[in-house]
Amino acid sequence: MKKQFSILLLPLLCVFVTYSQDTLQAVKVISKNKGLQKSSKITANTTLVTSKELLKAACCNLAESFETNPSIDVNFADALTGTKQIKMLGLTSPYLMIAEENIPSVRGASQAYGLSFTPGTWIESIQITKGAGSVVNGYESISGQINTELLKPINNIPFFLNFYGSTDARFELNTHFNAKISDKWTSALFVHGNTRTGKNDMNDDGFLDNPLAKQINILNRYQYYNAEKGLVSFINFRYMNDKKQTGELDFDPDKDKGKTNFWGSEINTERFDVSSKIGYVFKDMPYQSIGFQNAFNTHNQESYFGLNQYNIKQSSFYSNLIFNSIINNTMHKFATGLNFSYDKYQEFVNVNDYSRIDNSVGAFFEYTYDNDDNFSLIAGGRVDSHNRLGLFITPRLHIRYNPWEKGVVRVSAGRGKRSANIFAENQSLFASARTFNILDTNGKIYGLDPEIAWNYGLSFNQKFTVFGRNADAGFDFYKTDFTNQVVVDLYTPTATPGTHQVLFYNLNGKSFANSLQVDFNIELAKHFDLRTAYKYYDIQTDFLSGRSERPLQAKHRFFANLGYETPNVDKGKQWKFDFTYNWMGQQKLTETASNPLEDRLLVYSPSFSLMNAQITRTFSSTFEIYFGVENIGNYRQEKAILGNENPFGSTFDASITYAPIFGQMNYAGLRFKIK
Repeated sequence: MKKQFSILLLPLLCVFVTYSQDTLQAVKVISKNKGLQKSSKITANTTLVTSKELLKAACCNLAESFETNPSIDVNFADALTGTKQIKMLGLTSPYLMIAEENIPSVRGASQAYGLSFTPGTWIESIQITKGAGSVVNGYESISGQINTELLKPINNIPFFLNFYGSTDARFELNTHFNAKISDKWTSALFVHGNTRTGKNDMNDDGFLDNPLAKQINILNRYQYYNAEKGLVSFINFRYMNDKKQTGELDFDPDKDKGKTNFWGSEINTERFDVSSKIGYVFKDMPYQSIGFQNAFNTHNQESYFGLNQYNIKQSSFYSNLIFNSIINNTMHKFATGLNFSYDKYQEFVNVNDYSRIDNSVGAFFEYTYDNDDNFSLIAGGRVDSHNRLGLFITPRLHIRYNPWEKGVVRVSAGRGKRSANIFAENQSLFASARTFNILDTNGKIYGLDPEIAWNYGLSFNQKFTVFGRNADAGFDFYKTDFTNQVVVDLYTPTATPGTHQVLFYNLNGKSFANSLQVDFNIELAKHFDLRTAYKYYDIQTDFLSGRSERPLQAKHRFFANLGYETPNVDKGKQWKFDFTYNWMGQQKLTETASNPLEDRLLVYSPSFSLMNAQITRTFSSTFEIYFGVENIGNYRQEKAILGNENPFGSTFDASITYAPIFGQMNYAGLRFKIK
């Protein structure tokens, strides 16, 4: 019996995705030895990114974990902070549900920089689901879900060390310590630190290409595991302090803060998290389980951008109770439960106070039918009561059908609703001379209404062999239609020539995002794999000045990744080679026609290519070194900061960023383990 319950509890430790159908299938999926895994038996269009895939690039944090993944687009947030922004289906991260072990994590105050607060070495796997996600995790997901699973103390190694350094003066150290406290308790301590001390200005515009930075990040995890009683639980304590300084090369915050001597910015964030999870599998009913999640965190950001000051503190509590069982037999499963969330925002933009309290309570039910062969269906719904969004219903549907061997068709549809945190999500615009104007005043969130969208998806994938080699090809098409959206308008000109603004207002008309992705992957030879993907986006919004493409979004993108490993035959000694190519088509740029000639940009950016490569040498099962190059072709945006010679003037703008600023970057590192 003890062995039986050990097997039943394993899915609770490494949940593939929170759909009730999929938890019992987690072990089968994770046992494969591929960096990216897609199961033809999972109902939703989900990709599993394993720790093996994360080692293929300079994965220093979660924001940098998607370089070799065609499902996620990695963009450049601005020309100053070095922050990378991710998109799925052409929509930015606020439209994604981003969770850490199925607890919402990057949201609210942390939207701009939160992805950089999870070190890459802490990550065990990432699950990426396209389209409307599960109702179990909430109502906010519109374009997809990203869930990160951290390393579990029960199966972690006693000691891990990772050191990283790069030519952009960034250095990073990660150490993991793992200890068995008793037969049932295990503890892990993760310590991360990174710094950038050197000033780089590769394009000679007088501004730092990357910020000076310091971060300390500590996570202490405790895990309880009792197979006899069917219990597993986690308790996590975490502290993070992150400091960034950017701006002109000669900016000194002790002398120049709040003055017009030199333009500069500091972004200081302190965060504290406490969370717990407990799961119980009923001893006499192994198909039945109950889980309880709780999380409390405080996120305090104090920042200024030139003369613009932005401070936000968010205190949050989240609780989720989930019950899983069956109806008559295991072909019919269900998950039901309750959610509660509380968010207190203390937000100040210059002298304006936008503080508020948001809270919601919701109930969900999700039914799963799976004939264990060629058909499965997940139909879910939830009812939520929110003090600002009101009472509303969220329906979601996912269907999988295998029409023939190794072929799978998936269909999905669902509704999402969210509050737009307009300042936290658009902090890059503070690094400009734009004035901020909110046109609507009757709504309950900054005077605006909540965002509501429907997402519909269709995908197909077929596995086959070519000259005896494994291959697969497929496509997916997703359509997102906004019933209401908070429009961020950078197009509408001001009444005063030579001045610039950003307008926030409720959608009056249509806004949609159409996404098409075509994939082809093949094993060219043993241990030699090729991945390719082409993506087409049609994203348009009705602005006050008329319908237009969404700015800084390439319509056409192409992705290719080559990976090769030498056979591992001599005590773990091995070479690993990885090469990634990205081509990005032209992007619509923000309107600059009213600027002086020297501060104007073309209507569209030029198309360009980026190439990254990494080589890893494994000397044994405990020691390896790696080195690589990002942006091999040294491509840089020609003019990254408008008005750089007069940063307090009316044309200054560091937010129109479509390409790298720094150029080619070389890096190297080592990994050491004690097993």
